[in-house]
Amino acid sequence: MSDIQVRFANLQDASAVAALHVRACRAAYAGQVPDAHWDATPMPKRVAYWKEAIEFGEPQVMVATQGQEMLGFVGFDRSRDPKSKNTTGEIWAIYVAPERIGQGVGLALWDAAREGLEDEGCTDVTVWLPLLHEQTLRFHEMAGFKREMNTARTVPLGGVKVEEVRLKRKLG
Repeated sequence: MSDIQVRFANLQDASAVAALHVRACRAAYAGQVPDAHWDATPMPKRVAYWKEAIEFGEPQVMVATQGQEMLGFVGFDRSRDPKSKNTTGEIWAIYVAPERIGQGVGLALWDAAREGLEDEGCTDVTVWLPLLHEQTLRFHEMAGFKREMNTARTVPLGGVKVEEVRLKRKLG
């Protein structure tokens, strides 16, 4: 799919990013997190969050589009983990429309985020991923990420506990 365009998000993208985020999370966490969790936060609040992220660049947000269609997005910046070096970046979020998974969208977003992190002077990048998301773990492992031992954590999400693990790779 060479017609995938990746660019920095603008404020007009916030609604589409928020809607795609909810749709992708519902699909990714199906059977794990109750659907009611995704309905609990009103869409205007979600849109406001993404508008603020886009406006202030925390995280930096890039979107993948094809024509007028939003295919996915990535949020990245310096690592939020305590004790991480200031040259460590983090993929804060990377989501692809469920019907577009396996079509090169995630790879295009990862390539753009990697370049952005390198431009910021980062030498490593991390990402926190749910242990039960085998497809997501496999994607990141194919992109060169390796699981970091002893980084497992439990995150409450929608009344359930989700186990996550941190993955890391070198940049450049």
